[in-house]
Amino acid sequence: MTKRFRSALSALALLAAPMILPAQARFEITVPSSAHAGPITGRAYVALSKSNDAQRPPIQQTGETGVPLFGVDIDEVTPGRAIVVDARAFGFPSRSLRDIPAGEYWVQPFINVYTKFARADGHTVWLHMDQWEGQHWQRSPGNLFGEPVKVTFDPKSSTPIKLVADKVIPPVKVPADNDYVKRIKIQSDILTKWWGHPIYLGATILLPKDYDKHPDVKFPVVYDEGHFSLGAPGGFGGAGGRGRGSGRGGAQQSFTDYWQADGTPRMLLVTLQHPSPYYDDSYGVNSANNGPYGDAITKELIPAVESKFRAIGQPYARLLTGGSTGGWISLAHQVFYPDFYGGTWSLCPDGVDFRYHQIVNVYSDTNAYFIEHPWMKVERPT
Repeated sequence: MTKRFRSALSALALLAAPMILPAQARFEITVPSSAHAGPITGRAYVALSKSNDAQRPPIQQTGETGVPLFGVDIDEVTPGRAIVVDARAFGFPSRSLRDIPAGEYWVQPFINVYTKFARADGHTVWLHMDQWEGQHWQRSPGNLFGEPVKVTFDPKSSTPIKLVADKVIPPVKVPADNDYVKRIKIQSDILTKWWGHPIYLGATILLPKDYDKHPDVKFPVVYDEGHFSLGAPGGFGGAGGRGRGSGRGGAQQSFTDYWQADGTPRMLLVTLQHPSPYYDDSYGVNSANNGPYGDAITKELIPAVESKFRAIGQPYARLLTGGSTGGWISLAHQVFYPDFYGGTWSLCPDGVDFRYHQIVNVYSDTNAYFIEHPWMKVERPT
């Protein structure tokens, strides 16, 4: 047998031998049928933290600057079947479980449950259906979680750490109406047809002083656009407003005093709820990938508000405002529906074109992260 032949045989033997992979840490999550009876499609997570308390368990500590979170997509997983989250799972801010130092951690499992949408445009997508919480996956009703467990973690250990997601987030408690604050929620026929699944829109209405004392009087409306919120418009009564004008503490009280003053012009102040399967608000316009939200708002939601709460219902008496995202939405509605509204006061809107999109001009800037000067480059703020 020649030396070359022996070398070839040795190489073949190495190829035929079973590959020995380094041990890697893994979590195995199971969901009992008592928590979710049928198959689950969605995304499974494991969060790790050095601390844990009732108000901020590990899952609630995750975020852009939060504790490590690792996730895997799951497809039609039946109750009792183990969901594996191991070193191959993508994580942030640590890329892999291999990057987590050995030690003691509080770990918590979580399942973000998806819904199937067979859309009218021919696309079928799986996304998380908002449950009237404003697309906050960490507190969305119907999602599953387990109690945090303290474990000794070793990234080189092959012994699985078993976790159970046996708890279900309960439905949202909508604030009660009162003499000033009213709420409505409707199913949109336009959006339901497009998404192939029931889609809901809502509004929170702040009534003017003495509204009930003048049953024959109709009022102008100011639509204060912004992100999803069930709080009172303008932060009236200190009841958790949001965005522009919500303020805190003294600002809320100041607005409440103003609204109840005898000399304040009488009007309706309205915030809208239009979460989509993608985000906590739809940006309020028709979109190829988000559906005809602009049409649904102007043809279904606003008419429902104005017919129920004695609005004048004419463009001159239908005004817009909003800040940040709400600034963009209010400006967009005035531009796209110029005959529907009488004017807008848009404050600090999101970029309205791509010449100043998050401080970047996508047409002329060569780098989104640095500004190139002749003799130096300066990092852009986020």
